[in-house]
Amino acid sequence: MRASGLLIIVLSLLGSQYGVASTLIQAPYGTTQDGQPVTRYTMTNDKGVSVSFLSFGGVITEIVTPDRDGKRANVVLGYDDLKGYEVVDAREGIHFGALIGRYANRIAKGHFVLDGASYQLEKNDGPNTLHSGNKGYDKRVWQVTPLMTEGPVVKAALTLESPEGDQGFPGNLQVTVTYSLSNDNAFRIDYQAQTDKSTVLNLTNHSYFNLAGPDSIHGVLDQVVQINADHYLPTDAQSIPTGTLQPVEASVFDFRTPKAIGKDIRSNDPQLLYAHGFDHNWVLNKSADPKELQLAAKVIDPETGRTLECLTTQPGLQFYTSNALKGNVAGTGGKVYRQTEAFAFETQHYPNSPNQPAFPSTVLKPGEVFNSSTVFRFGIQ
Repeated sequence: MRASGLLIIVLSLLGSQYGVASTLIQAPYGTTQDGQPVTRYTMTNDKGVSVSFLSFGGVITEIVTPDRDGKRANVVLGYDDLKGYEVVDAREGIHFGALIGRYANRIAKGHFVLDGASYQLEKNDGPNTLHSGNKGYDKRVWQVTPLMTEGPVVKAALTLESPEGDQGFPGNLQVTVTYSLSNDNAFRIDYQAQTDKSTVLNLTNHSYFNLAGPDSIHGVLDQVVQINADHYLPTDAQSIPTGTLQPVEASVFDFRTPKAIGKDIRSNDPQLLYAHGFDHNWVLNKSADPKELQLAAKVIDPETGRTLECLTTQPGLQFYTSNALKGNVAGTGGKVYRQTEAFAFETQHYPNSPNQPAFPSTVLKPGEVFNSSTVFRFGIQ
């Protein structure tokens, strides 16, 4: 059915105490500079929680959840229009809400060797490559297909073909990312990829969370984080892991017991000085089955009572405190974003893995299927 130019697809007709059905609504969201139309999709479950995303970059533009008083608010940072995501974001390298690939995080000197062949990538982070260069998957228009489901889950599949030599990487890569929203307020991201030639792959989503919502005046410093990790990866001054796994015990990186983000962020630890805050990969504690969804982190905002649980099959979690936001970007509603305005949980393999043989491998070979999953579950305390 159509209403006011919107295409509304009812994916679940299970009623709720609010009388709301789970739906997927799509609407035009402008045109890219090279003339490609972009669509915005909004998934809403029967509890009234919603997730909005774009066909451009798979960008998550909004996640709307209630606080302890029932007030619904958007808990991710973004822009008001497509120009923000396409032009401003590209200029500043912020990656609000976007799908990152072919290789998320950093590759030292933009270089790696695979099967005896040498590959050189674009250097866009000093002497290194960050998030695959300036034309990553977050700056592409993905094909989006709504998926019908039998239960109270709203789903959509995003697909992209990344050709041989794209961003400097080998292999023709086919990627499918499935977004789904269930009635337990869990937003799930499933990644799948196949290649016709050995390549390296590291996919993630780069949403910036602030559980206090857009009216927050304190950023996220008071929000309390717990990370399920006994080790983290220290880096050099250019944020490249040294290759060692460092115990978090007796350090500012110990989030095994919940603590406020701001508690240690101003400590004079050299690692924090390098990154201007937290921007490190935590080595997640994993069970015997590496493919099992396991708890990576929890967050609570004491002011609103909103909570977030992050579960993943990935071995690492990049916890980032939006250190590069410097007050020169106006986001949703015209709000100016500054350092510690938000945090990111980037579930992924370790940075620079192609150059660190001891790290879990990021090599994908022909005939193999890459699969990983991450869940962001929202609640109230």
